[in-house]
Amino acid sequence: MDLQTLNAHRSASTGVRMSVHSSKTLKVSMVTGQDLLAKAGSMIAYDGYVQFDGPPATLRRSAEEMVTGEGGKLMLCRGDGELYLADYGGDVLILHLNNEALSVNGPTLLACDASLQLTIEPVKGLAKLSGSGLTNLVIRGTGWVALVSRGVPISLDCAERETYVDPDALIAWTDGLDMKARRSMKASALIGRGSGEAFQIGFKGQGFVVVQPSEDTGDRFKIRG
Repeated sequence: MDLQTLNAHRSASTGVRMSVHSSKTLKVSMVTGQDLLAKAGSMIAYDGYVQFDGPPATLRRSAEEMVTGEGGKLMLCRGDGELYLADYGGDVLILHLNNEALSVNGPTLLACDASLQLTIEPVKGLAKLSGSGLTNLVIRGTGWVALVSRGVPISLDCAERETYVDPDALIAWTDGLDMKARRSMKASALIGRGSGEAFQIGFKGQGFVVVQPSEDTGDRFKIRG
C-alpha cells in the first residue's frame, strides 16, 4: 500500500474551531461546552468522544424546517474530538460572526455554533414578489457558521455599487442590506434558467452577498400567509 499517497489526504491540525479539508469537508474541533448544530446525516467521520442528539427545545421547528426541508432534522453535536461533516460533495464556506447577523437561504446551512440564534424573519423590500410576503433564515450572534455551495462560491461587495443576483444562485448575505426586486422582462429568455430569469434581487449597503455557480431549483425563500 502506498502510504505516501494516503498521507497527502490526512487531516492536519489547525487549532481553530472550523476549517475546510479538501474544499468539500468541514472539520470542527469539538470541545465540551461548545455545542454544534448540524444537518442530520452530514456526519462522515469523527474521532474522540462526540455525541449526537436531537435539536434543543429552544430551536423553533420552523427554523429547523427552513434548513432541512419539510420533515428534516437538525442534530446537536457535543463532546471532545474532531468532527467531519459534508453535504453531497458541496463546497464548504466558513464564516465567523462577531455580534453580527447573516441572512441565509436555509438549505445551504451545513453547521453553526449552537450558541448562535436562528430565527425566521421577513425579507424586507421583496413584498412585490408575493402578496403574502417572503421569509428567510437569519443567524445572529458571535460564532462560526459553515455553508455549502454547489461549486466554488463567489463573494460580492455591495458597498461600492448596487449588486444584482439570480435568487436561485443566492446563498447568503449580510443582514440589513437594502434589497429590491428588479424585473427583466425583455431579457427573460437570456438571463438565468429558473425564477431568476424573470427577476433579480438587488442589494446595496455595507456588506456582502454570496452566490454559487449553480442554480438551485428548490424554494429559496419561504412564502408566509
